[in-house]
Amino acid sequence: MQEREFYAYHLVTRKKMSLGQVISFDQNQKNTLYHFFFEKEQLNSKGEDFIQILESHLTNDGLKLDKEDADVAIQYVGQTIRAIREVIVEMVRLQEYPGYPSRLSCLYAAKSFQDALKWKELFDSYHRRVLQIVKLRVIGTCFEGDAGLLPKEEGTPFSLKIEQAREYWKGNANNELPELLVNGRIEVAEIIDEFYTQ
Repeated sequence: MQEREFYAYHLVTRKKMSLGQVISFDQNQKNTLYHFFFEKEQLNSKGEDFIQILESHLTNDGLKLDKEDADVAIQYVGQTIRAIREVIVEMVRLQEYPGYPSRLSCLYAAKSFQDALKWKELFDSYHRRVLQIVKLRVIGTCFEGDAGLLPKEEGTPFSLKIEQAREYWKGNANNELPELLVNGRIEVAEIIDEFYTQ
């Protein structure tokens, strides 16, 4: 995949960006998605992880969890199923589309302002705070995918999840939830909207 210059739109959710700010993404730099799904620990106040909680609460009468331990279990399972999805998607990318940006080492963007607004609406529905919408000038590569085609977060067999990942990497056909994976040199060219004073 050849580098080129293009513009994209990005939803800022963690820390506000500033005009002229430059971010560089290459294959070795991990993004927030990677850190959240692969490095975040889910522990209760006693320092127990999900497996330790199960082992200590499993009795002959079944499994009895208090609210804190149940919350840790739910968070762990949710994080794990998403991590499995991303591992499968990355495995298919490495095998079949190695020139595309990795979902674990890119900045997520939208091709148009309208697509960015679709994502903002989705984020709002999950109460995920969007601080800004910015326009980016990118010198790098991109992949336009449809997030609606990603493997589902359910108990389907891995073989089906692999097929779903293949469909995702074929590109944005349905335009259900278009996303742009960008890497290279990324500069904030314009701050379009600000939603919160930080």
